[in-house]
Amino acid sequence: MKSQKNSKNIAFLLILVFVAFAACKSNAKKEELPLNENQMSTNNSQFFKLSLAQWSMHRMIMDKTVSPFDFAKKAKEWGFEGIEYVSQLFADELAKYVDETEGMKVLVARLKEESEKAGVENLLIMVDSEGDLANSEEAIRDEAVENHKKWVDAAYELGCHSIRVNLPGAENSNIWIESAIYGLTKLLEYATPKNINIIVENHGGLSSNTPYLMKVINAIGKSNCGTLPDFGNFCITRKEGTDGCFEEYPDKYEGVKLMMPSAKAVSAKSYDFDENGNEIGIDYYKMLTIVKDAGYQGYIGVEYEGENLSEEQGIIATRNLLVQVAKKLN
Repeated sequence: MKSQKNSKNIAFLLILVFVAFAACKSNAKKEELPLNENQMSTNNSQFFKLSLAQWSMHRMIMDKTVSPFDFAKKAKEWGFEGIEYVSQLFADELAKYVDETEGMKVLVARLKEESEKAGVENLLIMVDSEGDLANSEEAIRDEAVENHKKWVDAAYELGCHSIRVNLPGAENSNIWIESAIYGLTKLLEYATPKNINIIVENHGGLSSNTPYLMKVINAIGKSNCGTLPDFGNFCITRKEGTDGCFEEYPDKYEGVKLMMPSAKAVSAKSYDFDENGNEIGIDYYKMLTIVKDAGYQGYIGVEYEGENLSEEQGIIATRNLLVQVAKKLN
């Protein structure tokens, strides 16, 4: 009997130890645990909100692994509050319609439905392949303006604040500046009554030479004409026939700093990460310091463009890096 009693006492003590250990473990601070794909990434102390650029999913959309209409749902699942559409990722959908106007109407209605269902905010549309707004020929610029108008209408219907446009244009800087001012001004005449911003990203050519780009933005001087600073797009001239860069703007941090006073959105580009989760080619602490010092408090969009991680892994890694750096800046 005494042996049985001792056994019961020992068993009781072991249970107490186990309960105490479990309680201590459950009280561990969440901040000390790494974020994973199942955890929400945002917190109330960040000076920005997180959005997802659809280009981060372009491979899975183009190879038909994911429908472009799943964008809002996926973004919500990964912990994002806002989304940034890419026009060219809906090209196949629009090609199904002989009447472009009808196709755009159906597209916008579907996107609005999906975003409302997911509970995310529509922020902007990145518009590609609709002509050259900075071309040296007036007729080509005018055609590009007309092509962009449907996306201004789409942004208005979706409740977005902006469309992002490209300014490839001429190689001569003086001609490019003059042509870009013309093209943007014409498009702004259409966008202004709809309260839609026209914003320009550093996206190759002279638009990635930010002092020139800011000459254009400042010369126009309209409140709904601004920039979308991208942490990584600073290649001015590419090597012919390759993906390599021949001429790059020398200081991406200075480039982003020059663009921030006119920024209406910010793109956190990423390519690859080290073992500590840091982007190997972009100092995110330095970039976010520039963004914060500019007084920016809007959305920062994750735009993963690497190849060593899957798109989902790259999106999550970029999201987590932004969150961790934001904590250090608070």
